[in-house]
Amino acid sequence: MPVVPLKEILDSAVAGKYGVPAINVVNDLTLGSVLAGAVDARSPVIVQTSVKTVRSIGSRVLFAMWEAMTANIEVPVALHLDHCPDRAVITECLAAGWNSVLFDASHLPVEENLRQTIEVVAEARQYGAHVEGEIESITGVEDGVGSDAESARQTLEVSLDFIRRTGVDVFAPAIGNAHGVYRRAPVLDFQRVSDIVAAEPISIALHGGSGMSDDQFRDLIARGCAKVNISTALKMTYMQSTLRELRAAEAADKWDPPTLFDAVSADVRALTSTLATTFGSAGTAR
Repeated sequence: MPVVPLKEILDSAVAGKYGVPAINVVNDLTLGSVLAGAVDARSPVIVQTSVKTVRSIGSRVLFAMWEAMTANIEVPVALHLDHCPDRAVITECLAAGWNSVLFDASHLPVEENLRQTIEVVAEARQYGAHVEGEIESITGVEDGVGSDAESARQTLEVSLDFIRRTGVDVFAPAIGNAHGVYRRAPVLDFQRVSDIVAAEPISIALHGGSGMSDDQFRDLIARGCAKVNISTALKMTYMQSTLRELRAAEAADKWDPPTLFDAVSADVRALTSTLATTFGSAGTAR
């Protein structure tokens, strides 16, 4: 099954009442492992790259890795640029082959955010790509983007006006969610998702998914959160698994990098499959 448009993946999720894991990868090992985990679970998956990852690896190398690893993929997949406030990076990634981008202009006044998002949507359409938009910063810093200060939430009318005038394909509202590790259980505004979807049928992106409970995920997915972002959980799995294996290598005084890679890959692969099961997308790609 070839790489498919983001909207196609999310439209199927909305119709099927399940969420699709949208997982931030950091290198070739995590990319391959996330894809393998999705195949194991027979689940669609959205692979996400941060601006930091694009800059550290390079868009051409990163996209070449993506092409090679998805050449004969058996489940629907899409490549998404996450939280990008830099128009030049958006242009670079669209030209390279990304088929979805999040233009994060939430730090700007709503009208300026709206004006620039309209331009980004027009640019993306030239490549057949889709756009996610947001007008409120999600609390927390992720890969150098964002702020720990909670932004003011806009009214339903402002949110709907933004969605309709920009033509974005996915909308990411702030509902009490946050990037990073939750220090306490998040208090989420479930009704806000329902209100937006009832007034404007659009796929909702749930950011700050790492650390939410299974019940919270299921409730929000049922209300329209078809795209469920996972970044911190991937990073924690990757680094904790690496640390465990390095400590074992030190204890045994055996230094074999492929053993390390295999163990870390297995853990990332298992995480992906578990997320697909939790979000209800496992078994939907047949």
